[in-house]
Amino acid sequence: MLVLSNARLFLENLLRYGILVDPIQVVSLFLKDPYSWPAACLVIVSNVFILVALYTERQLSKGSLSEHVGLLVQYFNLSIVLIGPAVVVLLVPSITPVGGAFALGTYTLLLLKLYSYKDVNRWCRELSSIKAKTLSRSLSCPSAQCGGQQKVCYPGNLTIRDLYYFMFAPTLCYELNFPRSPKLFLTQLLVGLTQQWMIPIIQSSMKPLEDMDLSRMMERLLRLAVPNHLLWLIFFYWFFHSSLNFSAELLRFGDRQFYKDWWNAQTVTYFWQNWNIPVHKWCLRHFYKPLLRAGFSKMASQSAVFFLSAFFHEYLVSVPLRMFRFWAFMGMMAQKQEAANEIQL
Repeated sequence: MLVLSNARLFLENLLRYGILVDPIQVVSLFLKDPYSWPAACLVIVSNVFILVALYTERQLSKGSLSEHVGLLVQYFNLSIVLIGPAVVVLLVPSITPVGGAFALGTYTLLLLKLYSYKDVNRWCRELSSIKAKTLSRSLSCPSAQCGGQQKVCYPGNLTIRDLYYFMFAPTLCYELNFPRSPKLFLTQLLVGLTQQWMIPIIQSSMKPLEDMDLSRMMERLLRLAVPNHLLWLIFFYWFFHSSLNFSAELLRFGDRQFYKDWWNAQTVTYFWQNWNIPVHKWCLRHFYKPLLRAGFSKMASQSAVFFLSAFFHEYLVSVPLRMFRFWAFMGMMAQKQEAANEIQL
């Protein structure tokens, strides 16, 4: 019924504007001038911050740096990862919104991964100092007696190969020994739907927006709702189901739980806990539980998690577009109030 009811809009755009999808044009945008890709250069520079984190952890494991100095270096490195790319995107006009969003998305993932990398290695040093034999944080830091299963032990994990495996692995939470599988065994569609279906509607919406014609504006928004919803579902399937599983298969990464049944969600809290499992695990492990251990209440800790999520949503939208309206931030914080009401009920 969804396809039949909206086929008229698709055919109307096709008849009025013709075929707008041009794969050659899409590819030529990337091949036209290899030296004018500032977003790609920004992503390549991210390797510097990865190597700084590895070098710092190695020095901490040898005792060449004190914990206090090492912590300052790590936080300075993480601060540059967060602020530096945003400054570059804002100051370099040749970076497109798409390139800026891709670069900032990459650096956001890098920030979360390096933070987890820092925490887990710190936990291992703390356990080594008290001569602990076991660890209750899943497989993060096995005992020094690794046995015959070829488990990696701290500081044997502080290698380039181990760190880059984590960088490419479809997870945000670092482990010394990831679960591994025993054997190794739709982007054009998104671009096509955007060019053929959404762009004509957006172009025809400019005049009603300029004239502040509310009825026309509402009609255009309703027409955008269906293709926007389809694009979101296709992106979810492409990224969370296909890409992450493909990456996990290549890396023999055993933990394949990237999402749960968010489509059955009846509350905001259930949706955010189940639609993006890697981010949810990171927030739970490195942000929410540490706040609880620090003495904060569950309500305050949940509010802090929503604030962090709202910040990164705004960061990934406003900076690439160079448009600071705080819509994404306010949208996330409004859902926090709904989640608080659900807890009270």
